[in-house]
Amino acid sequence: MRYLIGVDDTDNLDSRGTGYHARQLANTLSSSGLVQVEGITRHQLLVDARIRYTSHNSSACLTVVAQPDRLSALIETCREYLADNSAPGSDAGLCVAKWDQVVDAIQHFGQHAKHEVLTMAEARHLAEQEQLVLEGLTGDQGGIIGALATVGLRAAGNDGRFLWLPGLRELSGIYAADQLRRAAPIELIQTIAGLGVLPTDRIEVGEWVRPLLKQGCALLLVEEVQHEHCEWRVIGKDTIKQLSN
Repeated sequence: MRYLIGVDDTDNLDSRGTGYHARQLANTLSSSGLVQVEGITRHQLLVDARIRYTSHNSSACLTVVAQPDRLSALIETCREYLADNSAPGSDAGLCVAKWDQVVDAIQHFGQHAKHEVLTMAEARHLAEQEQLVLEGLTGDQGGIIGALATVGLRAAGNDGRFLWLPGLRELSGIYAADQLRRAAPIELIQTIAGLGVLPTDRIEVGEWVRPLLKQGCALLLVEEVQHEHCEWRVIGKDTIKQLSN
């Protein structure tokens, strides 16, 4: 069965960020045999003086496959990891949901969290109503808002960027488009304007490959180059960040 695991506010100004903790949590769950990790996405939430956040107010969501009879162990492992590893002063939140539990109301909550100041009471009420696991594990537990929001945004399928996919961080150099799709589960490769690439077209991936989450798929954006070794290259980090926020 497919599950979503949302985490938020695990860091402080001197520690590694929530994306790092999401990847480490994924490693912990995978190495314990509890899950198969399909991907990890980053989602940008509202930056506002009324909201406590560390640096960017982003949250992360793990998409995993697990046997239903291992769900209790999965949740307990998430609790233990976040309680033990979240930075001092953090307000870590955890949300765990079956994919089909993330109904429109949860997805709308995620969209609202990008533009509005939401409350812990609203998050708790909605999670209880839809029977999702939602827990605050450190500090004032404010991370439950982002943890629930990120699950909604991931399920909606049109927000953020992938921090991790199988094989993604090992990519280096130049690949034909078909070869690149085999090296990592990237479903779409196209330009910002929507122009696709040929299967044999060569793509230079660079040092920072972060597909966007669009229409539920991993979309790798490229731009045309005049180069004898390749026809395309992955667009730059700043552009990816701008488009995925």
